[in-house]
Amino acid sequence: MTRKYFGTDGVRGRVGDEVINPQFIMKLGWAAGRVLAREGRRKVVIGKDTRISGYMFESALQAGLSAAGINISLLGPMPTPAIAYLTRTLHAAAGIVISASHNPYYDNGIKFFSADGTKLPDDMEHAIERELDKPMSVVDSAELGKASRVIDARGRYIEFCKSTIPSVMEFRDLKVVVDCSHGATYHVAPSVFKELGAEVIAIGVSPDGLNINEKCGSTSPKLLQEKVLQHEADVGIAFDGDGDRVIMVDNRGEVVDGDELLFIIAQSRQAHGALSGGVVGTLMSNLGLEQALAEHDIPFVRAKVGDRYVLETLRERGWMLGGESSGHLICLDRTSTGDGVVAALQVLAAMMDSGRGLHELKSGMRKYPQVLRNVRLPRKMDIQGIPAIEQAVKKVEQTLGDKGRVLLRPSGTEPLVRVMVEGADPVMVDRLARELADEVEQVLAA
Repeated sequence: MTRKYFGTDGVRGRVGDEVINPQFIMKLGWAAGRVLAREGRRKVVIGKDTRISGYMFESALQAGLSAAGINISLLGPMPTPAIAYLTRTLHAAAGIVISASHNPYYDNGIKFFSADGTKLPDDMEHAIERELDKPMSVVDSAELGKASRVIDARGRYIEFCKSTIPSVMEFRDLKVVVDCSHGATYHVAPSVFKELGAEVIAIGVSPDGLNINEKCGSTSPKLLQEKVLQHEADVGIAFDGDGDRVIMVDNRGEVVDGDELLFIIAQSRQAHGALSGGVVGTLMSNLGLEQALAEHDIPFVRAKVGDRYVLETLRERGWMLGGESSGHLICLDRTSTGDGVVAALQVLAAMMDSGRGLHELKSGMRKYPQVLRNVRLPRKMDIQGIPAIEQAVKKVEQTLGDKGRVLLRPSGTEPLVRVMVEGADPVMVDRLARELADEVEQVLAA
């Protein structure tokens, strides 16, 4: 069944469009509530990031859920992975996140977690979409859902994060710059690292509803690089707006991306005999990651782009570790979904265990130059099977030979085609990516 509203990561768009508006979000809450009520479970938790529209959509969801007879526990601004964790520990039927992750403030979205803190199963998404096509109704007044606020949500999640590394481990010798992207981790992440003994310089911790992800965080690490060098810090840590991604910076001010962090965690797990299988990456994972893992006899497979596909592959294989270049890392031996704070703690633990800095740890992996360019779609369309685009891709592949890769894929969250070229020669890769993106843009505009 084709989804009408749900994408790869819930429902997302620009505030005020045909779905990201109060009327639709209220109906979405009602539809989700109807599905949950049929299963006999009548409690959900709702959390949000710091964008200004979150207040409006929180109220809309409450109204819809209450009309369906569902009780609501409000978490306030909390990282997406915290909402997944609290869904489990509060024994809720589902968790609802109001966030557009790394997108600008004028976007927003709704995504759901199941009772076990994982992405909602496809059959439930389909059931919710079927309810959306029905006229909205209201349960009897005596059965309306009630809303209450969880006052200790922040403290619960902080303690959970700290529990994901050995209790005897401390970070007292580390100076850490933490960039919270003016997002959902602003009142959580600095406390986690401080309570574990690190000296913390916190930036991106003054959300005003409009500055989330603005020239900061994991999608814009330049500010973090500058601060690490300015403060002579050992490491920098940057999260995205909802806290499910992490990018780090070493003491030289060099960015350490998700592929490199995944390699560091995998190598550390292997050294402790705790890897439990191999590593799952995606079609976008750097060729250097695959080769570095192979040198350590660590199996590696690629899933489709998107954390839900990484998670599916991990569960199919019974493996524990996977992630994306963007910094969405999943440690299933620690939690049920991608968690930026938890992933960062695993990297810091690897540094403490090995006695080596982040720069030295990442040197075990040689990244291939990889250039990613975005081409905006003029309308919703499938680019597969367009002869002119296939011919342009084939031409670039022939130029690279067996020393590189080309990948074109539509974004799961924005009206974009992502054009990726990877190879050994950075100058050639940049040129080929630029030329290919230009050709794709011209074909789509014709």
